[in-house]
Amino acid sequence: MIAGVLALQGAFAAHQARLAEIGVESRQVRRPGDLADVDALVMPGGESTTMSKLLVSSGLFDPIAARIDGGLPVLGTCAGMILLAAEVLDGRPDQRCLGAVDITVRRNGYGRQLDSFECDLELTGDPGGPPFHGVFIRAPKVERCGPAVEVLAEHDGVPVLVRQGRVTVASFHPELTPDPRVHARFIDHVHVHVHGEAP
Repeated sequence: MIAGVLALQGAFAAHQARLAEIGVESRQVRRPGDLADVDALVMPGGESTTMSKLLVSSGLFDPIAARIDGGLPVLGTCAGMILLAAEVLDGRPDQRCLGAVDITVRRNGYGRQLDSFECDLELTGDPGGPPFHGVFIRAPKVERCGPAVEVLAEHDGVPVLVRQGRVTVASFHPELTPDPRVHARFIDHVHVHVHGEAP
C-alpha cells in the first residue's frame, strides 16, 4: 500500500514520519501525475485559502476531486478538514472545497494563533485506552455534522475527529505528536473497508 501525502504546504514530512512508524510507504504529491499509484491520500494542515489556490494552480484540485469521487480514502487534518468539508464558514468567496464530508466548519473556529491549545482526547472504540494528545493550531471548528458522519473524538462536546465513508478529518494535528494511532486507524479502515483485508 502506498499513501500519498499532499506536499504543497504544511507539515507533510511529519505525516510521512507517522506513516513510516506504522509500516506504510508514502510519497509526496505535488502534481497530478503523483496521484497515479497512491491507494490513499493525506491532506495536511496549512493555510486553507492558500492551499485551495495551490491545488488549483498545480492542477491537482480536479484530479483529487475525481479520485475522491472514485473512492480514494483520504485523511485531512486542520486545513485538510476545511478543504474536504461540504460547507465552510468565514472562508474566502473564491475558496474551493471538495465537499467530501457532510460537515460545516468554521475557519479558525477556536481563535487565532495565540488561541492555539493542546488537550487530551478520548478516541471512540478505545475505552480505557490512553488519551490522544491533540494539538490545535488555528483549528477549524465543526458546527454541523450530517447523518452519515461518524464522530470519533470530541472536545467539550464538539466533534474534532470524524469520518464519513472513506474520508476521515481532524480539527487537530495528529502528525505533531509521537502517537500514530489516528494514522493507524485510518490505514486500518482503508484495509478493512476498501480492500476487505484484516487490519
